[in-house]
Amino acid sequence: MIVLFIGDIVGKPGRRALKALLPALIGEYSPELIIANVENLAGGKGVTQETLEEIRKYGVQVGTSGNHIFDKRE
Repeated sequence: MIVLFIGDIVGKPGRRALKALLPALIGEYSPELIIANVENLAGGKGVTQETLEEIRKYGVQVGTSGNHIFDKRE
């Protein structure tokens, strides 16, 4: 099984980089599972439903977290 694990995606710049780079990684390695750390996905701290849905559209299937996961009230 090929697993692609992406480290911390930080804010909008991280989401833009993911959108730009992930298709090539999928094309080259054909991962069966894509995991990413999402604890700083929204504005550099925390995660929102909107930002999580955005990266799921790019192919991320599982999100891991850490101490900033609940920094956004929503």
